[in-house]
Amino acid sequence: MGGLRVDLSGAEIRVDPACGAAADDGGSPPVFLPRQPAAPPLLALDIGGTLIKLVYTASCGGGGAELRFAKFERRRMQECFDFVRAQGLVHRNGSTMGSSKENIALKASGGGAYKYTDDFREKLGVCLDKVDEMDSVVSGANFLLQSVPGAAFTHMNGKKSSVDISPNNLFPYLLVNIGSGVSILKVTGNRKFERVTGTHIGGGTMFGLAKLLTGCKSYDEFLQLSQKGDNFVLDLIVKDICGELVCQKQGLSTSTLASSFGKVITSKKKLTDYRPEDLASTLLSAFTYNIAQISFLVASILHLRRVFFGGSYIRGHKSTMQNISYAIDFWSQSKMQAVFLQHEGYLGALGALMSYGDSGDKNMNLEEMKEEENIHESATPIDETSTDEHNDGNIFPYLLVNIGSGVSMIEVTGNGKFERIIGSHLGGGTILGLARLLTGCSSYDEFLELSQRGNNLAVDLTVGDIYGEHGYPKIGLPASTTAASFGKVSSSRLSEYKVEDLAAALLNSFTYNIGQIAYFVANLSGLKRIFFRGAYICGHEKTMDKISHSLKSKGQVQTTFLCHEGFLGTLGAFWSYENMGIDGLAAHEVIREVLLGAPYTGQLPSLPLTHQQDNGEDTTFEGEVERLRHDNAVLKAELERLQRENTELKAKLVKSGKPNTTFYH
Repeated sequence: MGGLRVDLSGAEIRVDPACGAAADDGGSPPVFLPRQPAAPPLLALDIGGTLIKLVYTASCGGGGAELRFAKFERRRMQECFDFVRAQGLVHRNGSTMGSSKENIALKASGGGAYKYTDDFREKLGVCLDKVDEMDSVVSGANFLLQSVPGAAFTHMNGKKSSVDISPNNLFPYLLVNIGSGVSILKVTGNRKFERVTGTHIGGGTMFGLAKLLTGCKSYDEFLQLSQKGDNFVLDLIVKDICGELVCQKQGLSTSTLASSFGKVITSKKKLTDYRPEDLASTLLSAFTYNIAQISFLVASILHLRRVFFGGSYIRGHKSTMQNISYAIDFWSQSKMQAVFLQHEGYLGALGALMSYGDSGDKNMNLEEMKEEENIHESATPIDETSTDEHNDGNIFPYLLVNIGSGVSMIEVTGNGKFERIIGSHLGGGTILGLARLLTGCSSYDEFLELSQRGNNLAVDLTVGDIYGEHGYPKIGLPASTTAASFGKVSSSRLSEYKVEDLAAALLNSFTYNIGQIAYFVANLSGLKRIFFRGAYICGHEKTMDKISHSLKSKGQVQTTFLCHEGFLGTLGAFWSYENMGIDGLAAHEVIREVLLGAPYTGQLPSLPLTHQQDNGEDTTFEGEVERLRHDNAVLKAELERLQRENTELKAKLVKSGKPNTTFYH
């Protein structure tokens, strides 16, 4: 194989009638290589957590060759073997790519290249020559951006526009690779990059939950369902919180998303009462916005304006790209641009193909991978400056994270001086809403009790599930690391999973997500203290523990939980909303102004003043006013209860003579 190489010069995406386009993946057109010999054919694979991606060369009449693309679900590996044989990429005698030798090596990337070596040897008579996954992804992206005209494009307001990128002005950029999980890479040159962070809420999460909620059998089916659905049926939007008149007064869009799945909390509907299309639409908007928000925050921290999105879960899907594009534009105030790639799901396989005949590549066996120095850092981008000692008399500035149905993040700089920085639509309402649909629980306390008896690893995909028992040491990911929440879900039958395990996975995924976003926001704003408060966290030890764990390795920030006024925080001082400078936030009207989270959903431009819902309830203005009055009464009662607790706690402290108590770090 040492003499084989791929000639990428003059590459172009071209629809040529003489060259039959591969029917195996219509969303990825062939790439014509005018200087590549037609024989022998070359084949490379990327074996990921859920998909096997193939890139191979094929003959094209009139000279040259073309790159073709195919993908298969990993659980249907035999179909992949059959396809390789049918395309003549492996001959009966076990040889491949025109060679007469046995057990010729195929270039392969991804964790499956380690786990399924024996399967490929047994079924195809070939060895897998492993190429590092992150190296391959970056090489594939750089090839498309530098060598293939028209490979990059934007998708905004329903319009797809080609992006011309000069190879001399490409670096640095942020590459967000959306697979089962999400890896975020800062690319500074050819073979020069670092993995700066990632999230386990990715494509595997969307697909796993989609199977459980909608019964879909494939990701493409899920995407088709989402096109026909209305996320407003399940999502809590600003209009539901403030009312339309308040939105108009404050200049807010009535369709701004406040809490994904937030309406489920107050609904008497069961899972079977919702349309699969509406559930799919809600899932898609929830997680694409979240991925976009994390990407925006990381790009801001790294001072990058250009963000490229790749990965097998984009699929050229219009709503997926529209959601990501809108969110990036919204949060960056049009200073950043989301750019997508043709063949975005094949970056790893393309990079592996390019390594044929490349004497500089770093192909590794498992032992070499374990011992190799961590060249490409896997640390989250952080400010390395040390944290100053906290002065109990002056806690400002700090980040206040209010976890209600959604999440709002507020920078407090002094007494009565605060400003909402950003928010997240994946909050307590999302957790409880999904919990009710998946487990049938009737309260948040019941959900937490279920989660304590469950094992999230029954449904979560780990790095070990993808790479094997040694994990991915090159980028510092042990086997126990969660790679994709709900990524192990293989059946669409909800009854096959324990409700306790589903609850544990929900709590693990969304609390970690809240902690991660809070850390990024604090880092971006230069804040060293984070205070958490809100109904979905206060008094719930399991929730606080999960958030604390998500921030444990980030020693640059201090985490404190405010359960009510008078909470004795980690700083060893008697905190009150007054001496924290946020007593004004106790006012319900002020809270309503700062809790708003994610951007406009992008699906419906507005809602009428009177709207008949599926359950027959008439949400007229009068009904909206009545609901707000009820909410106000509930909040007033809760405030009175907290004030009573505060008075009792102060009395106990005075009586005991112990003014200082330490709680969670």
